[in-house]
Amino acid sequence: MASSSSSPAVTERRGIPGASFVHDVQTYLTESGLDCNSALAFLQERLQQYKLVEMKLLAQQRDLQAKIPDIEKCLDVVATLEAKKGTGEPLIADFEVSEGIYSRARIEDTDSVCLWLGANVMLEYSCEEATALLQKNLENAKASLEVLVTDLQFLRDQVTITQVTIARVYNWDVHQRRIRQAAAAAQDS
Repeated sequence: MASSSSSPAVTERRGIPGASFVHDVQTYLTESGLDCNSALAFLQERLQQYKLVEMKLLAQQRDLQAKIPDIEKCLDVVATLEAKKGTGEPLIADFEVSEGIYSRARIEDTDSVCLWLGANVMLEYSCEEATALLQKNLENAKASLEVLVTDLQFLRDQVTITQVTIARVYNWDVHQRRIRQAAAAAQDS
């Protein structure tokens, strides 16, 4: 698009196409080679694509927001185990066996912990290795959440720009029809 019809904008962010604000609808339609109905259909389709991507990003955000407290809880448990090590005092802990079912455990001095890695895989780590791994996972999750929040903001901006463009094209079309109707009425009289 030429600078007369749209402002320069980010063209893409992580696979999300950027939307350009349309200053002049006539120029936009001419340069894109579309009529009003085709342009509106294209813009509505793009808006639906944005909404679909937004749903996926929101689901990823919810997953990360749930994962971060779990990682922090695991870090706290490992730190507690390390603090109790060498004191001769056992750690009494309640843990969840299944949803809503808990059991009590007496944990003597231990040098290792087992961590679920996913896909029904559990590995044994030393407390130091577990802390390092969990800390790295926490940092990665927080960084991913920051990127997701930025992506969502970018996406919301694109949705807003697209909605405004749809309204501008629609209103321009209504205005053009009224002009044509007035010209036809004046010609008939």
